[in-house]
This record gives sequence, structure tokens and C-alpha cells, in this order.
Amino acid sequence: MNVEVEPFLRDTAAQFGAGVPYALKVVAGQLAEDPDMGVPSGLHGVLTVTVDGDLFEDCPDLFVGYIREPDRIQIRFVKPASPAEPSAEVADQEREQGRDPDADPDADPDADSDRYADPVTAAVTVREIADAWRRITGWLQNNAPDSYAALRAGAGPAALAALEEDLGIRIPIELRVLWLLTAGDDGCNGWGCLPGNMALMPLDAVAAAYRLKTDSQIRQDTLNTDRPEDERITLWKATRIPVAVLSPADSTSGLYLDAATGYLGRWSRYNEDPGEELDTLVTYLEEAADMLEAPALATRDKPGLIGGALVWLSGIDPAQEDRWQPLTG
Repeated sequence: MNVEVEPFLRDTAAQFGAGVPYALKVVAGQLAEDPDMGVPSGLHGVLTVTVDGDLFEDCPDLFVGYIREPDRIQIRFVKPASPAEPSAEVADQEREQGRDPDADPDADPDADSDRYADPVTAAVTVREIADAWRRITGWLQNNAPDSYAALRAGAGPAALAALEEDLGIRIPIELRVLWLLTAGDDGCNGWGCLPGNMALMPLDAVAAAYRLKTDSQIRQDTLNTDRPEDERITLWKATRIPVAVLSPADSTSGLYLDAATGYLGRWSRYNEDPGEELDTLVTYLEEAADMLEAPALATRDKPGLIGGALVWLSGIDPAQEDRWQPLTG
């Protein structure tokens, strides 16, 4: 029986312990011999296997979820098991952390609750992000090689851990998976590959933008102490993580992901508040992939090409429009 474990899943697993990838390899070998060793999970067709972490160096107890097909097994998720939970459940590992409630009297005590306590939900989110991004990068590779070449390699678990320490909050699983696949877009001739020609931010730019916005809110909090409660201004929340910028050369505004709600929103250096996007990272990337694959049905933006670069119509300089070739299909 062929057992598939995709590279991004190995990278994601490594964050839980250096021995986890090896444990995953051992489990894959066991599944090849005994495809039915797992027990049913909460999602139709998904089985889970419990791994005793004591058998491996630097490895916690694990739950491994997989799907069995007639000719193959596909491992879909790996999660540490919590000693506080029954062995049939996956630990609460991906928690969104806001400000420390002990340090901030206005903090929501539930701000760090896990949107992905259900391991099946977490596994589906991982798969959706990976599938959507691979649709986008696959299209770029085949149709816009200059834009594809501008994408940076994925970040490693150590880099993500360092960013978490810098930000002081836990990176949501959907953003973690995206950054494991691609940790930034250097752009092509000033155009990023996301709708509006926005560009995925490198991790150092994420940290810099977060500090800038946090400092702005600290200054605003000082002013808020002299204002009535209903007139206090919130420019930035600690749970917001910058994700994309207006263009590779213009970092005055962009998109953030709110770790507490899971929704995208727009940020600006000038502190405008245009409101939430009401997109999750999954739906945002899936729509971008849909527009590339079926441009005739695109409504939010129109993709096209200038040479070997993907260029979205809404973010193009009018002087370049005569060179822009809309996609058909």
C-alpha cells in the first residue's frame, strides 16, 4: 500500500518536536502494512492513529489522521495529544493569543481560545490552504514564470517560532501553513501575485509592520486615558497579524489576519479603518485561484499578463494598460 506524506505536512509536524517527522515516517510504514489500524474520527472517511511519544526522542504523544483509498493512504494531519484529554481527542494546540489578561484589564479572557480545537477542522483548514496556494503557484509556474520566480521559499519552523516570539502571539494554523509553503513575494516589476497586485509579506516585514502598528496603538492608548469610554480610539488590536502589502514597493497599506476571529482586514500606515474584509485566508486564496483558472467568471478583479508576469487589472498603472493582456477562459 502506498502511503503519501506531503512535504508541507512534514514541515508542519516538525514544530511539535524534532523527532516527530521520524515518528511520522514510522507510522507511514506501519500503515503500509496495516491500512486499517486507525479508528474512526469525526470526519467521514478519516481514521486516526495514536502514537506513543515515549518511543521516539523529542516527540510528544501524537494523533495522526489519514484517509484510506483503494490503492493508497494519504496522511492528512498530525497533532500532539494533550495529557488532559482522552486519547481519542487531539490537543488544543493552535490557540490564538491576544494580550495577557493579567497585563491588560480590557483584554478578552477568551481571546486565546482555540478556533481549531477540533482536529478535523484544523486538518481541513491545512488542506484547504495548501490546495489553494498550490493552485495559485501551479498556475503561475505554467503561465506567469516571472511572478512564480519572485516567490520566496517557505519558512522553517524555527523562523516561525522566532516570529511568534517577536509578535508575542500564536500564529494561526492557516497562516503558519501558508508561510511554510511561501514566506514572501518579492514581486515582478512592482506587481505581487495576489489580487490587486498585492504581495505576501516576508517575515521580517511582518514583524516591522506589527511593531509600527502596535506603537501607534500604545500612543493612542495614552490619549484614550483622557477620553470618555465611548470616544476612545482603537487603531490596532494585538491579535492582528500583517499578511500582505499593497505592492512589493509600497508597504503603506495591506491586509492583516485577525488571529482571534480568523477574518482578514485592511491596515494602513495612516490609520484609516475601512473595516473587515469578511474573508478568511482560505476563502481569499480560493477565490484568487478561481479567478486565475476561470477568469471569465472573475468579479472581484481581472487577471492578465504583461510579459511573463501576472498583473491584476485593479492595481495596474494606466500607462501599462496597453501592454496588459487579459486572460480568457
